[in-house]
Amino acid sequence: MLEPTIIPIRKKPRYGFHSHTENLNGRLAMLGFIALVLVELKLGHGLLTW
Repeated sequence: MLEPTIIPIRKKPRYGFHSHTENLNGRLAMLGFIALVLVELKLGHGLLTW
């Protein structure tokens, strides 16, 4: 039997859980949390209180 000379390269799927999308999501969550804390410090009360 002959061995293949070219190894196919698989493309990464554009959906689902991957390390790069999880890193981006975590970074955006941290930025949002810091922004919320800064707004609450500036206003003097919680932003999520009624």
